[in-house]
Amino acid sequence: MIKVGIIGVGTVGTSVAEILRDNADVISARAGVDIVVKSGVVKNLKKDRGLDIIITDNVDDILNDKEIDIVVELMGGVEEPFEVVKRALKAGKAVVTANKALLAYHRYELQTIAKDIAFEYEASVAGGIPIITALRDGLSANHIESIMGIMNGTCNYMMTEMTNNGVSYDAILKEAQDLGYAESDPSFDVGGFDAAHKLLILASIAYGIDAKPEDILIEGIDKVRSEDIAFAKEFGYAIKLLGIAKKDENEVELRVHACLIKQDEMIAKIDGVMNAISVVGDKVGETLYYGPGAGGDATASAVVANIIDIARSGKSTPMLGFNRPMEGSKLTLKSTDDINSKYYLRINVSDRAGVLARVTKLFEENQISVETMLQRPSTQTSANLLISTHIALEKDVQKLIKELEAQDFVNATPVMIRIV
Repeated sequence: MIKVGIIGVGTVGTSVAEILRDNADVISARAGVDIVVKSGVVKNLKKDRGLDIIITDNVDDILNDKEIDIVVELMGGVEEPFEVVKRALKAGKAVVTANKALLAYHRYELQTIAKDIAFEYEASVAGGIPIITALRDGLSANHIESIMGIMNGTCNYMMTEMTNNGVSYDAILKEAQDLGYAESDPSFDVGGFDAAHKLLILASIAYGIDAKPEDILIEGIDKVRSEDIAFAKEFGYAIKLLGIAKKDENEVELRVHACLIKQDEMIAKIDGVMNAISVVGDKVGETLYYGPGAGGDATASAVVANIIDIARSGKSTPMLGFNRPMEGSKLTLKSTDDINSKYYLRINVSDRAGVLARVTKLFEENQISVETMLQRPSTQTSANLLISTHIALEKDVQKLIKELEAQDFVNATPVMIRIV
């Protein structure tokens, strides 16, 4: 019999215990052994979880329990769970976590500590989609050329409602909070940080890149407005928050931001709270993974799948999927300045003679070629210039934005969205 201790018996933790209880017959058949939850750690002992397990508020009751074989960490946060997981591994206990923030900062230290002890984390990226297993195991024969995906269901839900139903950003943010998709402080989701943590985990498996969130380009959807969506529709685009990892010779670019993407691309068709991730391998070509990216049962399903894998063998494959340095240790992180893309800009300007000529002159001076331009009235005295460019360098576009912002005829900081 395998005994499990759950540290953090909240929505996901409760669902893990319920799945192991309710589906015990099929789980034991697949694992080849019975798996039971012995105990769980919570912050509030007074709350009834409806579970027939030992409940405590002290992590030592699990970490020091020699009967516990597998520790499931569902605490949230970074440094506190890092210490807890380190102690569990050093005690020889297998670990399963859904904590993307923990892994975004400490995945390499944990791989070193874990060594041959099973450490699994399928639920940390895209909830119920088995993307970790696919990338680490199923595609292990491939050089990964790119990863691109919708990795945050909250943002995708908001963009879907803004696009399909014309709901304003402020209104749909409040609705997402009321539905429980977004927190009272939504910045982690709408600012792109949640998706960035997930992208970093995938990039480590694909490329062996040890980057932290502070090292990469992270933007959210908080500046997207109805004018941008109207422009996108007019030119055959949808707007999505995407996480992008792409290999370019010996460099890897990592970025999270809102994107204009052609409507006929599969990723552009993913609506609501669903996630989807495209992976391109040099031998297999493109594969696409789609499913629920969040929610208690979907996330818990991935956690339990990891528990079953550990119960089957007692060991895991290398935590990040490699025993030697990836790509001969040649790959480095590409500077944000050197990223190149097409760009869309929304520039609110005073509606007077000569302004358009001065704007186009600034584009020319920064070696940025305009592909399309529309002018839409904003107020009686101002207008929005909606401009898309040919491929340009990130550093040139950022310089242009600063120069535009300094002009007396520009009324607000220009909004920029990259075109994929």
